[in-house]
Amino acid sequence: MKEPTNNEIADLLDRIAAVLEVQDANPFRVRAYRDGAAMIRFHDQPIADYITENRIDDLTALPSIGDGIAAVIGEFVKTGQSDLLRELEADAGPEAVLIQVPGIGKEYAKRIVEQIGVQNLTELEMAAYDGSLETVRGFGRRRVEGVRAALAGMLSHSARSRQFHRTNSAPADQSNVPRPSVALLLDIDAEYQRRTAAGELQKIAPRRFNPDNEEWLSVMHARRDGWRFTILYSNTAQAHRLQKVDDWVVIYYERDGIEQQNTVVTETLGSLTGKRVVRGRSVENQAYYRAQTQVRAKVDGSKATLPH
Repeated sequence: MKEPTNNEIADLLDRIAAVLEVQDANPFRVRAYRDGAAMIRFHDQPIADYITENRIDDLTALPSIGDGIAAVIGEFVKTGQSDLLRELEADAGPEAVLIQVPGIGKEYAKRIVEQIGVQNLTELEMAAYDGSLETVRGFGRRRVEGVRAALAGMLSHSARSRQFHRTNSAPADQSNVPRPSVALLLDIDAEYQRRTAAGELQKIAPRRFNPDNEEWLSVMHARRDGWRFTILYSNTAQAHRLQKVDDWVVIYYERDGIEQQNTVVTETLGSLTGKRVVRGRSVENQAYYRAQTQVRAKVDGSKATLPH
């Protein structure tokens, strides 16, 4: 994996600061990330070298770089991702994330979330390229081009390259893009709901639809089959409107530069009514439950042949 440039590391710290600011976090913490980003952007040596050469003490000796920011930088250099940013964005909600983009205020962010279901900046970039963003009221070609240009400065080069490839090269069903199996996603969904009911998971107080600032939204992190997962209930306007907050489970996953999400819901139509399914993967859902039925039939058949 190509090491991130100083500008890409600085962009990450600026994005963290922006989300913290939206969350009304401690202003000194916000300023720390802003100052760290500014120092890194104009530093005369590659910041990534401090990590790859294991010179952490030299890194924390730089102005505005404390242990916490150094840890964020280290993770980003090694994995290309930031768990802190992912968790902050999950807490802040998609609209708070989208308003980081120049030209997208609160009203436009609300329309984007409600009309095309965009949840993060990566999905916004996909929407800006696949034509769906232009279907949102107020987004003509010029505004969409402005969003593309803004995102080009906010997302890392590697993330933009992956996203451009998925948008312009992959088949519409993206069948050649690695992703967790439906069986794995449903297993994680079941674990999340079980642990939520048992009160075993950390709870956060989302900013959206939470006037009393109550800590109610359970968040789970997991690693399976090389994938990293973040799981939480859908705290969206549509989920609240349809009273599906405690049914729709959003699963974010990442591995080898592939970062996507799926939503698991209870099916309300067709032969799988009442069963948990992964939205948008109907053929695989059918195959999964067909296999489950065959396994149960074999087990029942085996029991029937046992001597009494």
